[in-house]
Amino acid sequence: MGRAFKIVILGGGVAAGYATLEFVKHGIPHGDLCIISEEAVAPYERPALSKGCLLPEGAAALPSFHTCVGVGAERQTPKWYKDHGMELVLSTRIKSVDVKKRTLLSAAGETITYKTLIIATGARVLRLEEFGVTGADADNICYLRDLEDANKLVQVMASCKGGMAVVIGGGYIGMECAAALVSNNIKVTMVFPEHHCMARLFTSEIAAFYEGYYRKRGVTFIKGTVMAAFESNEEKKVTAVVLKDGRHVEADMVVVGIGIRPNIGLFEGDVVTFPLKSYRDTRRLEHVDHARKSAAHAVQAIMSPEKVHEYDYLPFFYSRVFTLSWQFYGDNVGDCIMFGEPNDKKFGAFWVEKGHLVGAFLEGGNKEEYSALEKVARLKPCVLDLELLGRQGLAFPFTFKEQLGQSSSLIAAVADRGQMLLEKPSPFVLQISAGIAVAIGVSLLAVWYGKKRRRW
Repeated sequence: MGRAFKIVILGGGVAAGYATLEFVKHGIPHGDLCIISEEAVAPYERPALSKGCLLPEGAAALPSFHTCVGVGAERQTPKWYKDHGMELVLSTRIKSVDVKKRTLLSAAGETITYKTLIIATGARVLRLEEFGVTGADADNICYLRDLEDANKLVQVMASCKGGMAVVIGGGYIGMECAAALVSNNIKVTMVFPEHHCMARLFTSEIAAFYEGYYRKRGVTFIKGTVMAAFESNEEKKVTAVVLKDGRHVEADMVVVGIGIRPNIGLFEGDVVTFPLKSYRDTRRLEHVDHARKSAAHAVQAIMSPEKVHEYDYLPFFYSRVFTLSWQFYGDNVGDCIMFGEPNDKKFGAFWVEKGHLVGAFLEGGNKEEYSALEKVARLKPCVLDLELLGRQGLAFPFTFKEQLGQSSSLIAAVADRGQMLLEKPSPFVLQISAGIAVAIGVSLLAVWYGKKRRRW
């Protein structure tokens, strides 16, 4: 036996939740839509896993962080889906897809057909078992990607109060989990191969502030090496991490945050990268903000194709740890110009490439200041004097001549695009390729068959 729906969302992450909210805004009829998810719960705000669930007091728990509370919208509990005539098909893995017949086949043998498919299969964490690490299946090794991971991490932390943890990886998950471990009275050693933390985004100068802040809270950094093996006891628990350089680091628990990979195994080709209009590039962005916005855009393209505009996303990242909070907008390429005073926990940076400001970072800002940074990163104003920009610092986004910035950016864009050829839209399919988003990420691809069909 099988089921049929007009719209199927494959994946139950952040994008799925925000897509359903957008469908409701467009008045989708009851019974037309279902979400298929491998998880056992309705879509939730994934950032809450590292920013709320791991708190030693007042920890977040469902149903408090179901989507779409992350933007102040409705909390979409299972009852919400039922009230809006949407079916949640949970704890279900799809093992094959026939796009010609528009049919999905579950691991249990059920077929589900659709007219429109939104692929929001998200990503999976990289696990040490994939690299053949001995002892990687120990009970006290934790990851953080979904609610099940968070629940295990909370349980392991509770058994290690006053103990020692090794965090493998110096990116988003590593930094946020390290902060949570410290807050839970666990001593932390971080191990990663890069020269400084958050190497994909931070410069060494920015990273130095955060590493110093963590050290004051007892965190030890071991940089420029990787783990090679684990030492375990008869209870199948890690007791030490063996590094490639031969050092042994004692551990009562281990948290691994070494990256993610998109879940694209069911489909041929790349369904997660998308055109980043402002930078004339195609990228995969692993952030919740992109998941939310690309989901809404895809639904608009499905429900109102004659009104939809080109997806023009500005890359955005943020984090909150301890008493710190930072935001970044744009691109971190070109010259990095620092401003402010790290000792006051309020400082930032601008990135300037080819005479234009392309990225902005700020620690310790307020709503108005972050909004100004977003604006200036989007407009990409002309910058002629880097030293002056550094002296102006945070005042620059509030004082630059907006019209000049827009004109300069436009001239540069026209010059760069002058030789580009626009491909004729396909008459057969509308394909919207979104990306993956983290801390907590999702991929999104909308495929729509109808009378008015086009492609970009």
